[in-house]
Amino acid sequence: MFTDKDLKQLPAELYSAEQVGKMDRIAIEEQGFSGFSLMTQAGRVAFNVVELCYPNARKMHVFCGSGNNGGDGFVVASEALNKGFRVVVFLLCPVSSITGDARVALDAYVLSGGTIKTPLLEPLSTCDVVIDALFGTGLSRSISGDYQRVIEQINNFDVPVIAIDIPSGLSADTGQPMGCAVVAQQTITFIGLKAGMVTGQASSFCGDLFFSSLDIPAVVYDQCKPQAFLTTNVSLPHRNRCAHKGDHGHVLLIGGDYGFCGAIRLASEASIRAGSGLVSVATRIEHAMQFVLARPEIMAHAVEEISQLVVLMDKASVIVVGPGLGQNSWGESLFKAIEPYKQPKVVDADGLNFLAKWGGFSDNWILTPHPGEAARLMHCSVDEIQRDRYTAARDIQSTYGGVVVLKGPGTIITDGMTTKVTVTGNPGMACGGSGDVLTGIIAAFVAQKMPLMEAAVCGAFLHGKAGDQAAVLGERGLLASDLMPYIRSVVN
Repeated sequence: MFTDKDLKQLPAELYSAEQVGKMDRIAIEEQGFSGFSLMTQAGRVAFNVVELCYPNARKMHVFCGSGNNGGDGFVVASEALNKGFRVVVFLLCPVSSITGDARVALDAYVLSGGTIKTPLLEPLSTCDVVIDALFGTGLSRSISGDYQRVIEQINNFDVPVIAIDIPSGLSADTGQPMGCAVVAQQTITFIGLKAGMVTGQASSFCGDLFFSSLDIPAVVYDQCKPQAFLTTNVSLPHRNRCAHKGDHGHVLLIGGDYGFCGAIRLASEASIRAGSGLVSVATRIEHAMQFVLARPEIMAHAVEEISQLVVLMDKASVIVVGPGLGQNSWGESLFKAIEPYKQPKVVDADGLNFLAKWGGFSDNWILTPHPGEAARLMHCSVDEIQRDRYTAARDIQSTYGGVVVLKGPGTIITDGMTTKVTVTGNPGMACGGSGDVLTGIIAAFVAQKMPLMEAAVCGAFLHGKAGDQAAVLGERGLLASDLMPYIRSVVN
């Protein structure tokens, strides 16, 4: 039996559904695997997940479709029967429509004394766990009709669900439901981790992710270049024992118009907590006075005219523009003033709104939009951004340059050549100011001489980790400022 560690060790490589299908074919056609042996192993691994997550389960319902995903379900059902489970397979198609390896698996289940029913005609009896083996990654149409009704029946059954390979109805490439999708508590996926399973709405449907390569050899993976990479860990360089504050960079943050002081305050304190040597803030005079009282380590400067900002920018190693900048003439003039300066920049919030308005391109900035800001940058709807977050992030990068951090569940970071995803973080971080904290962390890493892509990836990953540590006492009521002590913890 696989251990919890074996099954939950997710790979870094992320693939499209088409690529995983190709690797499956290569394993069969070039490496001597049989389709039925892969199906059998997948079903056995899936049953291991049942035993691992629900050791007291003894009654199982298995919902199967007509394809190979259904074949995996038949194997799970057979394994459960052999272990003394009471099993019912619910089939949504005529038995005559099931062919190939899936038919072999179905016949083996029936010969073992297995029961087959039709879910729309048979009321569901009580059980301990449901197996979703309706659709795999090859689904290319929206769910409707009887299949939609059965998925709704599964979701309303109030019994834990384990999805095989992917929750039925979820797009393996985008993480969006295709009309509707099964809501699983656990998902066991095979051969390659699908890119859509770690971003968008996927986490609401996949639950806890488990993975098995089914012992596919490395030579198969060598023939497919991953679509993206999952960030599973980051490491920061050790500090020189003789270092001084100048070695760790000087972050200048510009923003905090009237009514928006909190945003620039959060971003600037996050920069200090993430290890920048010096932090300066260019803000309104009334707000500058508050910084001295609240966080004396931050050098706050009253800036009402561009000449006052120029002196500060000359000293900065990285410039942040956007948090609390506002959309009035003050913020507009400050945003325009940074354009000729060659230092790397981090652009967020109202800085992105100005960029959407005027356009621009640079290889020396990091843009950190949430889906709403991303939609403004691309002059489209939020739904269009969320429909395919990978494409959206790459489109923003090709339009504006630099590194793009498309925030949200499964934050996507791309520089146009490499795309990475981080899944740290939690719903408690969906609160005002959380994005400002991320901006400050990323800026601190840039100030400490990290390449832009590395700074963005480390920033997004550790921002989420800090949020996860802060949420130990509960997600509801979590404040952006609650992350500050945890930022210090995770960067060390």
